[in-house]
Amino acid sequence: MAWNPQGGGPWGGGGNQGPWGRGPQSPQPPDIDEIIRKGQDKIKRVLPGGAGSGKGIALIVLIALGVWGITGFYRVDPGSEGVELMFGAYAKQTPPGLHWWFPAPIGEVVTPNVERTNTLTIGFRGTGDGGARAGTRDVPAESLMLTSDQNIIDIDFVVQWRIKSAADYLFHIRDPETTIKAAAESAMREVIGQTPLEEALTVKRQQVQDRALQLLQQILDDYGAGVSIAGVQLQKVDPPAQVIDAFNDVQRAKQDQERSINEANAYRNNIVPRASGEAEKMIQDATAYKERVVKEAEGEAKRFLSVYDTYKAAKDVTTKRLYLERMQEVLGKADKVIIDDKTGGGAGVVPYLPLPELKKRSGG
Repeated sequence: MAWNPQGGGPWGGGGNQGPWGRGPQSPQPPDIDEIIRKGQDKIKRVLPGGAGSGKGIALIVLIALGVWGITGFYRVDPGSEGVELMFGAYAKQTPPGLHWWFPAPIGEVVTPNVERTNTLTIGFRGTGDGGARAGTRDVPAESLMLTSDQNIIDIDFVVQWRIKSAADYLFHIRDPETTIKAAAESAMREVIGQTPLEEALTVKRQQVQDRALQLLQQILDDYGAGVSIAGVQLQKVDPPAQVIDAFNDVQRAKQDQERSINEANAYRNNIVPRASGEAEKMIQDATAYKERVVKEAEGEAKRFLSVYDTYKAAKDVTTKRLYLERMQEVLGKADKVIIDDKTGGGAGVVPYLPLPELKKRSGG
């Protein structure tokens, strides 16, 4: 090179020398004995009386124990729960805060989050939040179930769960998430197996969710899983994709049938009350007419009996009075004038014919 025409290195040495001129560059293994010896010398200089004395060894042990003990402090975050283990066995649980426990290899601390809500999707997979259907794929092995009326239904649902007991959650089941998923699928299949297809698709969706949640919680409690089920939510409840078009046609026909029935019921509800009202009115009118006729007949009968009693008491007077009343009633309506010849006025009365009045009464 330009700075070393004799072929030496950049520091002027030979081509086979290192940068400090100490011969060829080759990796040298460290001298373990030398390192240990130097460490012992440093300890002897620090400790009073030398490392070989009993006080020195005791001090070293105390320092090591102190460092080991300090590593036993741990903190449990809010929302979590501490589980202390001794030689791998459960010892006790601790609340959030600062605590101390035997460090490794004697003790160990696990702090699972007991307030976080975990979500499992059954029947589909995807990246959607809270069971969103966008960008998901169906898993028929989990979603296809048999109903009580021997029909197949395609159900996707979401299970939300939290840790109820950290100790049970850690020690009673080996794989909590897989266990919860298998139990949830089993509970949903049992509930759907007791529900007809039509009801599962329409009126009993909420009941299916509630019954599945109760059954799943019962199964996990029997396992001692230490898990609390927060909710079971149905995401999709449909017939299988192969027959969904035919099923939709049947549903539309049933909706048309229900609409026709509702229209007929509405017409009936309009006509029947009106006819009932008219019939009731006719009955009331007939009853009123009957009461009126009966009362009038009773009144006429009482009046006749009253006249008859009066007649029996004074026949002549009653006969004459009845005659006069009747004649007054008959002649009072006649347009006639009767002149008694005995009064002597027959010859002195000028006859008068009321033609204008007769003309008016006869209509011209």
